[in-house]
Amino acid sequence: MKMQMSALALAITIASPLALAAEAPIIGLITKTNTNPFFVKMRQGAEEKAEAMGAKLMSFAGKFDGDNDSQVQAIENLISAGAKGILLTPSDTAAIVPAVERAREAGLLVIALDTPLSPITAADATFATDNFKAGVLIGEWAKAQLGDKAADAKIALLDLSSSQITVDVARNQGFLQGFGIDLNDPKKMGDETDPR
Repeated sequence: MKMQMSALALAITIASPLALAAEAPIIGLITKTNTNPFFVKMRQGAEEKAEAMGAKLMSFAGKFDGDNDSQVQAIENLISAGAKGILLTPSDTAAIVPAVERAREAGLLVIALDTPLSPITAADATFATDNFKAGVLIGEWAKAQLGDKAADAKIALLDLSSSQITVDVARNQGFLQGFGIDLNDPKKMGDETDPR
């Protein structure tokens, strides 16, 4: 939560020389969904920080996980509204890039949160966890907890989206690598051949 509030403060500070003017600068927050508790807390924290800093927060979210079209429309709405910056958790890290480029060309500061864009340089800044490394650490921990039983373990992974969302892929593949599973393609879930 602290990361998102710091990103909002950064967006307001960098993107808005009008921060002290009579009209509150508009900052956009675009999350993947409104149903994931992580994004609900992110929005609540951003609302609190925007109010404290005298900014107007406009928040948007996809209708479902992977809903790129709603996120593109949100960026267009923020450009039209005269926003100064956008905080974005992209559903599709590559497909959103043309809309992000239009926003940056219009003078908006774009900060990716939680999920880096592809390419990462498409955003002005990125605040995100190294999800692959997080997965590796969890996999190493799980393997250590099982000790000798890890060699015969049966691993069940709940991959709820077939669209290979980058954060999910990174955590999934990181876990497997940390557990000692050889990966065929670290950027693709489900192609490993280890019988575990």
